[in-house]
Amino acid sequence: MRNLLVTENITKKFGGLVAVNKVSIEVKEQTFTMLIGPNGCGKTTLINCCTGILKPTEGRVLFGDTDITGWPTHKIYEVGFVRSFQIPLPFLGLTVLDNVLGAMRNSGEAPLKAPFRRLWVQEEENNMEKAMEILRRVRLDNHWDKPSHTLGAAQLKMLEVAKGLASGARLIALDEPIGGVDPASADEILTHVAELKKEGLTFLVVEHRIDIAAPYADYIYAMDLGRLISQGTPSEVLNDPKVIEVYLGKGVEAC
Repeated sequence: MRNLLVTENITKKFGGLVAVNKVSIEVKEQTFTMLIGPNGCGKTTLINCCTGILKPTEGRVLFGDTDITGWPTHKIYEVGFVRSFQIPLPFLGLTVLDNVLGAMRNSGEAPLKAPFRRLWVQEEENNMEKAMEILRRVRLDNHWDKPSHTLGAAQLKMLEVAKGLASGARLIALDEPIGGVDPASADEILTHVAELKKEGLTFLVVEHRIDIAAPYADYIYAMDLGRLISQGTPSEVLNDPKVIEVYLGKGVEAC
């Protein structure tokens, strides 16, 4: 498998604070790569540097064969790298289906094409079919006509994944996808993610609930104080004494 995302010595400074310090990771295609570490260790800042929310102070971000370092978020989105946030951000007044449709491109949105109905009506119909298929894949097809604010926590997390799929994403960065949901729903979310991975998607996942998420991971990177302290298979990382010391703590059994 080839690398889909590579960071080379990414560093992010905020004045005198070094939030991310020379972090290099590789995310291979069609894998579930996990990023763990205590609060404030730099995980989300690293994701933000990769997805254009922040510009790295130093280093490079490569997506496929393209250097996307410092690109604006909309350009990174267009090449197929999208992210979710810890708190889902749907359009609460829209239905579940309309949220998914809103993530798709439609030539009818272009001012010069909008008057020519024949140019975009068929595209809109195709997008409707694609959106319903995406909702089926994330098990939200029975909720397609409900306002998104009526969904539960786990369903909102999957709606974020659905929006990523609708955008044509190749890589989805999920920031705490099982945060705030019960263990049964967390397993359901991760099972859906694992199924989508088999269909060709790639995931970079930031998660604190490693006891639940680690069994689904192919590879794990662990951070502390802005630096990488360990990497490898889930078993290798979660049994690394450095990880146990700074993240798991004494008396917590690694899985």
